[in-house]
Amino acid sequence: MKIAIVNDMPMAVEALRRALAFDPSHELVWVATNGAEAVKYCAELTPDLILMDLIMPVMDGVEATRRIMAESPCAIVIVTVDRQQNVHRVFEAMGYGALDVVDTPALGAGNAQEAAAPLLRKILNIGWLIGQRGSRVRSAPAPLRSSAPRQSLVAIGSSAGGPAALEVLLKGLPQDFRAAIVLVQHVDQVFAAGMAEWLSSASGLKVRLAREGEPPQSGTVLLAGTNHHIRLLKNGTLSYTAEPVNEIYRPSIDVFFESVATYWNGDAVGVLLTGMGRDGAQGLKLMRDQGYMTIAQDQNSSAVYGMPKAAAAIDAAVEIRPLDKIAPRLLEIFAK
Repeated sequence: MKIAIVNDMPMAVEALRRALAFDPSHELVWVATNGAEAVKYCAELTPDLILMDLIMPVMDGVEATRRIMAESPCAIVIVTVDRQQNVHRVFEAMGYGALDVVDTPALGAGNAQEAAAPLLRKILNIGWLIGQRGSRVRSAPAPLRSSAPRQSLVAIGSSAGGPAALEVLLKGLPQDFRAAIVLVQHVDQVFAAGMAEWLSSASGLKVRLAREGEPPQSGTVLLAGTNHHIRLLKNGTLSYTAEPVNEIYRPSIDVFFESVATYWNGDAVGVLLTGMGRDGAQGLKLMRDQGYMTIAQDQNSSAVYGMPKAAAAIDAAVEIRPLDKIAPRLLEIFAK
């Protein structure tokens, strides 16, 4: 994979160089010391992946991400040494299309290969995402419905560009919105709590991480909060699971949507937002096959038109809508 580094700190650049050296399949094609240089270099030689710092002189990582995704789009991972202080910047950059975020590997701290492992895992997963061909084919399971009273659920999946898209969607819903909402966003578990806090503050709705064994509930937006998949069980509660272990998307939107199609006892809408790859398309199709309303974000409003495009290609979406029209549509569907 051809990789570029954007970072103004020599020690951080050296740490990233050493981490990449553990995998000979990676080639470092250029290094930029600020966002403006990165925009210029990316236009001249677009890499497969950029490891982007956040705080830099001249132009920061958020603005550089926005410019690159608009002018010379490629996969971007945010690399930061202080994710807690920069949580809002992290999700702003993800809103512009950054795929993920990871800590800067530590230089001289114990086993260097172990320190590099989290970054190399991210790069491996993104390699699958940007190089994946074809689609996984899943057969629609027979629906199993419980005898519990009918409830309402909005199941939402998003990836690259998702944080900003989720902010827009949630802002369009009132605090007394009667349907339960469960979100599956491709984000590492170390950043999930920060994302829930950010979305809660930005949208005005109560957003928190989903807990093992609790049911979806109106009045609270639940976000998948670990690197395991989240499923709806037959008894109507949510559960985290490592299976299937071969899913490259963690948490997988397909896994969650499939469980909703199988076990949800009530009204439901599946919503697939911006993102790279194909995750969620097959699961959304299963929901549609079971008679649920399904919505995909349109191309013009998507930061990355990958997952919604894959859903449209297999006729998984009943409706394809601009981002700002999805919340009003949900209000129509679940009108009191």
